[in-house]
Amino acid sequence: MAKITVRKVNEALNTITGGRVPQDASAYGKNPFVVVKSSHIPGKAVTEIPGLVYGDFDKEVKKIAVMMTLTESQIELAGAMDVDAIVTHHPVADAANSGGVTMKDYLDLYGIAIFELHEAFHGLHPGLSWLHGHKAFRAEIAYGGIPGNIMFVGNALPEVKTIGDMVQRVTSLMGLEEEKNMFAAEKEVRQYKEMYETNIESSAYILVGEESNPVKNVLHIFPHTGFTVEHLESALREHPEIDTVLATISRVKPGHPLAEKCKELGLNFVIGNSHAMEIFENGLPLARALADLLPEAKVMMFRERVTAVPVDDFGTQAVQDYANMIVKDFLIKE
Repeated sequence: MAKITVRKVNEALNTITGGRVPQDASAYGKNPFVVVKSSHIPGKAVTEIPGLVYGDFDKEVKKIAVMMTLTESQIELAGAMDVDAIVTHHPVADAANSGGVTMKDYLDLYGIAIFELHEAFHGLHPGLSWLHGHKAFRAEIAYGGIPGNIMFVGNALPEVKTIGDMVQRVTSLMGLEEEKNMFAAEKEVRQYKEMYETNIESSAYILVGEESNPVKNVLHIFPHTGFTVEHLESALREHPEIDTVLATISRVKPGHPLAEKCKELGLNFVIGNSHAMEIFENGLPLARALADLLPEAKVMMFRERVTAVPVDDFGTQAVQDYANMIVKDFLIKE
């Protein structure tokens, strides 16, 4: 059986992306996918580095974890499972993605190498459009000259006749009924009267239009990447045949300028999958490709599930008593 190393994982990521992953630090300056993301909040910028971020190229890899966003919970699970390498979609940064401590010390403790593959993975496959019922014939990953401002233009698939079909399709493919059953079971076991879960609260729906409205030509956008009304108007000039705007990964709320502009222009506006579903949309194809290229390594999917309950219902009565004691004795002293 061939030995898989950190270097071979990096090479596999380069193969998957068609050469977008630098093979050593000397290539960073020449790589267009090594980019700085910043809201211009002092000290909070982060540099995306596709491929290996930290780790020994010669280290053996037997188990790989694929995830969307690195957190201390993911690191702890990886450490407990003897994972050798983590491949995360979103970029990582000291403290922010490692429980407030330096990533090097945390990952070294469990012997884990870390890879990231964000913008370098975007635009490689038509999965996001296919899942939502259209075939993209144009894909931009920096529309308007903004890195990461992704935009697709596509034609509805033959079986997708209406915007209601779009919503029903993605709801079925994402297994939302199973999510609801899981939610109901947890709520019953924990005896919560009030509880929320990401995928249920942020499921697909129609923001502007009626279920029966026909769909033929789709503008597929990602609002969190910086897509504006001006970009919408520009895209419509380039593709006047567009009848439906589809927002996925992130969404807008009623009254948002993009929604109001669609209403004004008589366009449908459909809200698709939220960012929480990207583990299926991008994570699973990435993991499947790694498993096919590196069959000697075991590839594990790390999925994050987030719930919310009122503070009075959280945890056991014993831990509630603990919290009350801490508040009374240390945080809010009389």
